[in-house]
Amino acid sequence: MKVKKAIIPAAGLGTRVLPASKALPKEMLPIVDKPAIQYIVEEAVSAGITDILIITNRGKGVIEDHFDHSVELEAMLEQRGNTQMLEALENTANLANIYYIRQRQTKGLGDAVLRAKEFVGNEPFAVLYGDDVVVGEVPAIGELCDVYEKYGKSVVGIKEVSDELIVKYSSLKINAVSDCLFNVTDMVEKPKLSEKFSNYSVLGRCVLDGEIFGILEKTPYGAGNELQLTDAMKELARNNKMMGFEFSGKRYDMGSKIGILKANIEVGLDHKEIGEELKEYIKDLAKKL
Repeated sequence: MKVKKAIIPAAGLGTRVLPASKALPKEMLPIVDKPAIQYIVEEAVSAGITDILIITNRGKGVIEDHFDHSVELEAMLEQRGNTQMLEALENTANLANIYYIRQRQTKGLGDAVLRAKEFVGNEPFAVLYGDDVVVGEVPAIGELCDVYEKYGKSVVGIKEVSDELIVKYSSLKINAVSDCLFNVTDMVEKPKLSEKFSNYSVLGRCVLDGEIFGILEKTPYGAGNELQLTDAMKELARNNKMMGFEFSGKRYDMGSKIGILKANIEVGLDHKEIGEELKEYIKDLAKKL
């Protein structure tokens, strides 16, 4: 079955990037000239996804405004003959069928996903974490959709990370199917180093079968007294219903200050308007370090 629906959990408080996220949702922090969440939506659209549910929280109405038409601004651009920017804004407002629902209390990623049950129905669906921007020639979620459509199993996007990060993320028990594809047979959220299965972790992307909702409804609250999506996915893994794919793109953690800086520098270097100027600036700056 083709994956046509996606959810983007974007209800987190962004405490790691305060004070920037006090009044501006971290998902709206810019990478050069576009907010982070636009990169995520564009990735989903590039993979053939047509319907997207963004799960927000109080104070995040600016996300809805961004993907809506701005009649006054568009009229001004048209009057000034700025057709290039007008086209860019119109494209943003027409990327996909985008819907919104609030997670009134931040009770974890599992709780956020559970709120999408009615939106998803009985279909498989993609999850693109609001903290994670993945940049690459091929949309990362598209690579996962291809795996789901071929094998009919839920699939998580994975990367190998350091011991320092594995205790903050999740650890997967895996065995290789091919170079980038693995069977996932167990997982643990935020493990101690003595508890880790491997240094492979779920990083920001997954495609799940609708049966995850029934599992979430009976999953007890876990780490941080939150409903952890990993705890529910663990049941799929232990029943031979989970695969992992090491996606090809570069992932940026937009919930961290260094992640935001890296994203702006690296995306900026490839940007057609400012790339060369930024490259010369960095070369000149490096001489002074």
